[in-house]
Amino acid sequence: MIRAYRFKNFYSFRKEAEVSFELGRQPAASGYDLAFADQKRGNKVLAVLGANGAGKTQLLKPLAFLSWFISQSFLNTEPHESIPVRPHKLDEDSPTEFEVDFEVDGKAYRYQLRLTRQHVIHEALLVKTSRLYSYVFIRERFEGGYKVRQKGLGMNATRARGIRGNASLLAAAHVHDAAMASAIVDYFHQYSSNLRFTGRAHFDHGQLLQSAQFFNDNSTLHEQARRVIHELDLGLSGVELQAIQLTGDTDEDEARSIYMPFGQHELESGETFSLPFVEESSGTQAAYVLLRYVLPVLENGGVAVIDEFDSDFHPHMLEVILDLFRLEHSNPHGAQLVFSCHTTEALNLLAKHQVYLVEKIDLASETWRLDEVTGLRSDDNLFAKYQAGALGAVPDI
Repeated sequence: MIRAYRFKNFYSFRKEAEVSFELGRQPAASGYDLAFADQKRGNKVLAVLGANGAGKTQLLKPLAFLSWFISQSFLNTEPHESIPVRPHKLDEDSPTEFEVDFEVDGKAYRYQLRLTRQHVIHEALLVKTSRLYSYVFIRERFEGGYKVRQKGLGMNATRARGIRGNASLLAAAHVHDAAMASAIVDYFHQYSSNLRFTGRAHFDHGQLLQSAQFFNDNSTLHEQARRVIHELDLGLSGVELQAIQLTGDTDEDEARSIYMPFGQHELESGETFSLPFVEESSGTQAAYVLLRYVLPVLENGGVAVIDEFDSDFHPHMLEVILDLFRLEHSNPHGAQLVFSCHTTEALNLLAKHQVYLVEKIDLASETWRLDEVTGLRSDDNLFAKYQAGALGAVPDI
């Protein structure tokens, strides 16, 4: 489970920003509550709202970046490649900083990272022991290379010092079979997101085919997707996958199969017909792609990070997806969701401690959770106050 993350000098955020799933004061219990290992309460779901260009996507990007950097940077980068981070335009000469608090197997950890596009400056993993944290490893850059202190990471000391500067020591230790690192890497690998380093992966038919391939390889999840799409009342009685043979461009190229989802429609007479998903509505296609990111997290635990959650959706569909996280039978492992959206319907579904607003002030993004707003009561109509501009983060039109 994730408890909180903080970052600084990253895209449109120049000063430090924090997103916390923890509940400081004790609001009334809701279906979106979960319990951390220390029995403190936390949120399963956080929504992010704000005007276009305010920085909603940039508030979510740290999780997408950290998931990749911690789990894949050692194998998926070449020695000469730059690290795909971007500091604020007005502070390009300063490093970018990240910190994330999370739990794995009942233990509380803190991961710290400070880096430039060229190399890691500081990387550390800390584990909470009683009230304080002690280090699992600390990696520091100096002029001649890296110094690494470790206790419990389980990686050869000489090898640890030699890990190249554009990769995570955790990712490298996992490849070299360090059990402690593997547990952390597996956790971050469970993050699921439609974000890439350059922004959201905008919908296209290629994503539809990728989702079909994913669901073909995961038949149980596809059955869940079929059930959810039917519940969304998108006019479908079901979804089936059909293999389509592709021939090569030349005689030497091997033929291969791709999978195409087909929507099943039932007539009043009881007869059925099928349409390829490329002929279904954009909302139906978007729902199918979204479920590829959401259902694995619900099945296995982890965090779903979804940008522009409501893209191509009717606002009422939001409640159906949020219910998957709210209900214990569909979310048995305490999976969490953080998402950005434009629909203010989210303010009618969530409480003030489950909503972040983002606004750009003096060319830099800032964020706050609604329970930080002075004078805002739990029984206030969040929708009405936001629409009236009383909470900020609305377009200046």
